[in-house]
Amino acid sequence: MNEWLMDIGRFVVQMSLLTLLVAVVIMVIVRIKSESGGRTRLRVEELNDNLEYRRRRLALAATAPSARKRLVKTFRRDDKHRSRSGDKQAQDSRSTVWVLDFQGDLKASGVGRLGEEISAVMAAAAKGDEVVIRLESAGGLVHSYGLAAAQVDRLREAGLTTTVCVDKVAASGGYLMACAADHLRAAPFAVLGSIGVVAQLPNVHRLLKRHDVDVELLTAGEYKRTLTVFGENTPEGREKFQSDLENIHDLFKKHVAERRPSLDIEAVATGEVWYGHDAFDKGLIDALGTGEAYLVSRMEEARVVSVRLEARHPMAERFGMAMSRGVEGALDRILERLEASRWEKR
Repeated sequence: MNEWLMDIGRFVVQMSLLTLLVAVVIMVIVRIKSESGGRTRLRVEELNDNLEYRRRRLALAATAPSARKRLVKTFRRDDKHRSRSGDKQAQDSRSTVWVLDFQGDLKASGVGRLGEEISAVMAAAAKGDEVVIRLESAGGLVHSYGLAAAQVDRLREAGLTTTVCVDKVAASGGYLMACAADHLRAAPFAVLGSIGVVAQLPNVHRLLKRHDVDVELLTAGEYKRTLTVFGENTPEGREKFQSDLENIHDLFKKHVAERRPSLDIEAVATGEVWYGHDAFDKGLIDALGTGEAYLVSRMEEARVVSVRLEARHPMAERFGMAMSRGVEGALDRILERLEASRWEKR
């Protein structure tokens, strides 16, 4: 009896080890294939097909069980009719609406991916096509969002009609991007504007001095360092820092005024934010409505295609990136929450 149990135990252990070995081999093969297939993958979705699939699923769910087979046959008959008739050719000849997504953080980290997606769309787009960017951003670093706005400008320069849809927020650098579109739409309670520049930093000079800690700050160039955290700030340094902010603000206003010439730029470039209805009244946007509603309306006359470039990273690289991004992301979210507290109401 004991020998029989021992045999069973050895068999279970051997099978477990064999299963584990096979699983490891499969994981290695999958990893090698994924890493050899390039560092990025382009994901393309036909949003028309997605909507039709969901419509049919809901229609089946709302139909009595006894009538579902008949409804499925109707769907199949409709598909065959479209494939045999000229409807298929008519659909293929329709213009295309290319949909891109941009979720902005303080550093506009997704701007590189957005630029590559725009390059891909520009290479594939035909005359009469439209590009829709679903944009959400509360702004961030000037140079980062300046680059992001320049990427959107590329679409206009290429002659592609560009529409930006804002469902939640496009403020500060986010609005810098959004205003570059031919058409700007926003949800009724989306937050827009914040055409201004802000900078703040602590100064612990007096605290260090109280504890007899000296900080030597050496520069070459009168304005190499205007304000500092550890050293003693001077009136001249503060004046220069404020002058730099004003200069950036002027560039911001010029950028918006060139792309929305009918806007009273001096009236809205106060750093204030407005909700969708008020933003529409002031000319900051062209229409009210959600991004989803706009895309569904465009599906009636065009193919709507979502394009997204997804990065592939080796396992070790993903682990290291996750650790660093976790810490960095936590700090960024704290700063974003502080900035968003200006308009968030509960």
